Amino acid sequence: MELAGKNSKERLLFVFCVISYFCVSTNAEASCKLKAKFNLSGYKDVEKKTVVIGGMFPIHNRLASTDGNTTNAPESSECEGFNFRTFRWTQTMLFAIKEINARVDLLPKTELGYVIYDSCFTISKAVEGTLTFLTGQDEAVPNYRCGDGPPLSALIGAGGSDLSIATARILGLYYFPQMSYESSCSVLESRFQYPTFLRTIPSDEHQSVAMARLVLHFGWTWVGTIAAEDDYGKYGIKRFKELVEEAGVCTSFSETLPKVSSPEAIQRIVQTVLDSTAKIIVVFSSDVDMSLLVEELLLNNVTNRTWIASEAWVTSAAISHHRNILPVLGGTIGFAVRKATIPGLEEHLLQIDPYQDPLTEEFWETAFNCTLNYQKAMQNAQTREARESGNITSAQDVRLAPEGLCNGKEMLGKLNNTFTDVSQLRITYNVYKAVYAVAHALHNLEHCVPGYGPFDGGTCADIDKFEPWQLMYYLKNLRFKVPHTGEEIYFNNGDVEGFYEILNWQSDSEGGVKYHSIGNYSGTLPIDKRLTIDNTSIIWNNEILEVPRSVCSERCQPGTRMGIRQGEPVCCFDCITCADGEISNTTDARGCIQCNEDDWSNANHDECVPKTIEFLDFSEPLGITLIAISAFGALLTIVVAIIFFIHLNTPLVKVNDPLLSFSLLFGLVITFLCSIVFLGEPQMWSCMTSQVALAVGFALVLSSIMGKSALLMLRARAVKAVKNASKKAKAAAAASEQSPDTAVIAPAIPQKNDFDPIHPRTQRAIMIVCTLIQVVGCTVWLLLVPPHPVKNTAAQNIKIILECDPGNIIFICSIFGYDILLAVVAFAFAFVARKLEDHFSEGKSVTFGMLVFFIVWISFVPAYLSTRGKFMVAVQIFAILASSFGLLACVFLPKVYVLLIKPERNKEEMMITRPISRGTAANGSSASIASTANGNGTTVSTVSLDE
Repeated sequence: MELAGKNSKERLLFVFCVISYFCVSTNAEASCKLKAKFNLSGYKDVEKKTVVIGGMFPIHNRLASTDGNTTNAPESSECEGFNFRTFRWTQTMLFAIKEINARVDLLPKTELGYVIYDSCFTISKAVEGTLTFLTGQDEAVPNYRCGDGPPLSALIGAGGSDLSIATARILGLYYFPQMSYESSCSVLESRFQYPTFLRTIPSDEHQSVAMARLVLHFGWTWVGTIAAEDDYGKYGIKRFKELVEEAGVCTSFSETLPKVSSPEAIQRIVQTVLDSTAKIIVVFSSDVDMSLLVEELLLNNVTNRTWIASEAWVTSAAISHHRNILPVLGGTIGFAVRKATIPGLEEHLLQIDPYQDPLTEEFWETAFNCTLNYQKAMQNAQTREARESGNITSAQDVRLAPEGLCNGKEMLGKLNNTFTDVSQLRITYNVYKAVYAVAHALHNLEHCVPGYGPFDGGTCADIDKFEPWQLMYYLKNLRFKVPHTGEEIYFNNGDVEGFYEILNWQSDSEGGVKYHSIGNYSGTLPIDKRLTIDNTSIIWNNEILEVPRSVCSERCQPGTRMGIRQGEPVCCFDCITCADGEISNTTDARGCIQCNEDDWSNANHDECVPKTIEFLDFSEPLGITLIAISAFGALLTIVVAIIFFIHLNTPLVKVNDPLLSFSLLFGLVITFLCSIVFLGEPQMWSCMTSQVALAVGFALVLSSIMGKSALLMLRARAVKAVKNASKKAKAAAAASEQSPDTAVIAPAIPQKNDFDPIHPRTQRAIMIVCTLIQVVGCTVWLLLVPPHPVKNTAAQNIKIILECDPGNIIFICSIFGYDILLAVVAFAFAFVARKLEDHFSEGKSVTFGMLVFFIVWISFVPAYLSTRGKFMVAVQIFAILASSFGLLACVFLPKVYVLLIKPERNKEEMMITRPISRGTAANGSSASIASTANGNGTTVSTVSLDE
């Protein structure tokens, strides 16, 4: 606002420098020098009038171009581009004054006069008219009121906002009232800068808010903006952009319509519109500035766009009456000020006299494309004839006037232009209200009762010689109803209430444009009720009934989030699917929400759903299969134990401590059955039982095997020692045969009653001690950090795996590391005894059993690590069962075969153990150890040497 004030002040100072007078006072006598003479056109009637009302209207669109030559004295430019719409506004002021003068209830004793100038839609002409109006004569003298004519009351004008800003600064210096009918720029709200400015049109603050609410109402987030290169367009669109950007709407482009004709600039704007993906374009401009753009849009056939129009052009016939305008601007939505019907106005317009004054004469000639001057018509005919005969070359600069001669009796009613169109009296109605506002203020001033007046001492102003500031008091406190409409007018800090009718450009029955009302906006209502729109009555561009979409990026649906594109507006984004485990349940979510650890995102990522709880259940096929196998293994082991018990006193069972065999079988039963405990939903007891039973069961099995393997290893070592002694004896015997003098002493031969290297009690002690060590370790484990059930949410995203947590990695590694140690020792013992040959090859059986054990558990490691969920438990159970079946089969299957199938081999002599030797058959001797049981059940072994 301060910037606008500064710019306007600079323009004003510039104008003053060009057009001001230098007045020099000498001896109390003023000597004035005229520096310039203004070329103003308009209407004037002040003779025998009581009060004069000023008016200023942009009857022409622009100044006539000049060559800019400074070698001659500058002259005030003439105007060109007659505007029928604004000429109707001028006639409306004349009509209103005429109507007021005819009334007996309003200013009955006062005759109103008028002085009306053409502002020519330019600031310079507006300032010229203002200075001339204040001077009171055709030659302006700044700061002076010349003559003794009727007092000046107020100025109605001056048209566009930039014109009123310039004139309001001058009039404000003298506290002279100005009543605007079209200047809606929000800058003019400042009472500090424009203390005497009032208007009958709402401020653009209301219109900018209304446009923003319209855009938000339809959900448009990607719009383009075009504004006129003046204060009206600049501040209107600036406020609109502030409002929509706060609400998250982005601007695709912002263009400015030039005030001076520039085809290149217009073409660039149209190309920008074509290149942009924005389908909604907001235009803050007058119809004059907009006309050039519309022509270029028609040339380029720019369709499939929805235009949002400001009140300055939404009902302009100069735009809507273009041929083929509907494909381009059809569906336009705009805000229009109140419409009214003014009785008698149309008759007044149709009855004007073309010979009344030069301005009306120009209107007549322009409207009917003729001339009222006979001599000019003859001259035109002669020029035309000369051109047709070729006497005047086309290269010569000959400007032809309108053809034909007017007689002044042409019928205005047959014209199809904006002057005679009274169907959309909106700005016209504002002019009508402005005149009546000044008249009512004058009426109140005139009827002031002395002693009760508003001025010092209760005085009143004199209608014949009042000061402008006195009338300003009555205008600021004015409240009246407009004739014929009943609308109540009052000024709130110089402004009227913000009310707009919302119009939609639709096709009428003749293919033209009709302004269809689809709603309204009232700035006095509560915020949520200000905008009212009937969406069903809107017809969009190209006769489409569906609301157009205008977005840089389509809305992100639930399940996605907005990913901002680098270097682009926030409305331009990519919709990125939420990561697994994250959701978004709203449209255009800025980010995704993390599901809690027990939930997971569904397939659409718009809802957190409970994770699937997974464990290896008893009832599922895999569980049933594993139970069956486990039960079969345990039952098979029990059957083997029963067979051994039945044949307990046979040499085969007694050959290597039957108690160790039963402890080994008991351990296998434990391992078979503990695998069943791994199934089902993990509980505290099941986690503790499964892990401990497995560790203790394998410790019992492996310690029993180690006890057996220890005896076999020692037997193998003993056989090897006997074999070595036999070889030495044989060598000595051979030497004695060659040397008869030499005496040979035969080696001592072990007797049959020699005991085994270790006693069976020692074997049992090894088994018991090794098992107890594991039991103690497991007990400490259970007391300190026992295994417990946990919910594993990290292994698989969509599942909660119920499993047993070992409690402490050190303990479980120690416990099962101990089992591995037992297995390694047992295997080492068995490996050493693998060559100890008997009819059952027990050393080999144990060795193969341990190899199967190692192969299974070595394969278990990668298989276990590569699986997830309940299949990890299945792999673990499979390893337990496979290793148990391997030990059961390798250690006991050969013996069961003999006991059941080959009982004739179950004899004591068949139990003799012997080492495998490649030289045994060659030399005809062998050594063997026979194991027998004494009377107290103790197994003993004897070594025999056969020659």
